[in-house]
Amino acid sequence: MRSMSDTLARLAALRGTLRPRPTQENPNLLALDAFGANPGALGGYIYLPSKRGKNTALVVILHGCTQTAAGYDIGSGWSRLAEDYGFALLFPEQRRANNPNLCFNWFNPEDIRRDHGEVFSIRQMIAKVVAEYGMDSRRVFVTGLSAGGAMAAAMLATYPEVFAGGAIIAGLPYASAATIPEAFDRMRGHGGPTAGELQLRLRNASGHKGPWPTLSLWQGSADRTVVPSNANAIVEQWRNIHGIDASPSRVDDIGRHQRRIWTDAHGTEVIELHTIAGMDHGTPLDVGTGYGASGPFMLDVGISSTVEIARSWGLVPSFEKRSNAKPSAAQAENAAVPFTTGSDRGGIQKVIEDALRSAGLLR
Repeated sequence: MRSMSDTLARLAALRGTLRPRPTQENPNLLALDAFGANPGALGGYIYLPSKRGKNTALVVILHGCTQTAAGYDIGSGWSRLAEDYGFALLFPEQRRANNPNLCFNWFNPEDIRRDHGEVFSIRQMIAKVVAEYGMDSRRVFVTGLSAGGAMAAAMLATYPEVFAGGAIIAGLPYASAATIPEAFDRMRGHGGPTAGELQLRLRNASGHKGPWPTLSLWQGSADRTVVPSNANAIVEQWRNIHGIDASPSRVDDIGRHQRRIWTDAHGTEVIELHTIAGMDHGTPLDVGTGYGASGPFMLDVGISSTVEIARSWGLVPSFEKRSNAKPSAAQAENAAVPFTTGSDRGGIQKVIEDALRSAGLLR
């Protein structure tokens, strides 16, 4: 049951008494005013770049436990990237009355059911921002860390028609736990539904018939809080719905790190899994890019998940692709043609297509 303070806050929001205002922690973020019934009793903040077109893309960003929306933005560098490349941001924020550790309640069945609880509050925020600011409803994305990553998985499962893509950082499969003890077990890799059951829960979450959002996964190989088996379980949950094989279509080495890619029958990259060598629990950063700041759960490991996720969604031009990506040793040995960063259609064609996506002319 929600507390009286939550009820009063929700009534105030419905009356329109909560107005946009900057956060003290991060003055670039403006508080979102009334956005619906808000059954999850969440707060929300937005970032609007100084220069944006009529059909701006929107990225929804979900912080982890013990974090705030403003703090996660400072650490991840999302608003600075959005300012440079002209897309908007929405930061839902958990309230301590809902969860004392500020975790999104990804393990509570009522908060991850379509048109209920926290997922519905986030959906209402998205609807308001898209309508009020003229966002491109075809280019809405969601990402999150840890509990925020698990809630991003819940948003993708319950509202797949809303999102073009999602990125889950150190998260967990949708509906993999239904109690707090189960949540801790799943985080440690203990128990949990079978792959078949996870796939069924994903299909039943919305009744959606497709197309489905693309998925970018980021996982530290030394994560002791949400162990790496959870990333593999997310792949298993989603690969059936995308109609892809268990084995990746390609494996790239990015320095010490690895990126596995699964493509569908049309050759489109629909799932990617970045494994960050030696990284514990947190968001991967490369502060040398100028985006983000290291701190608790914000880890400078020489690769920026913020930049790479935005690039995979066409929000950052693809001709700025990293120069140190190369195929794995086995692939290089067996390659019949020189490696390029493009898909099977060819690097030049992919550059053209990504540029069109960045301009909003191609999805």
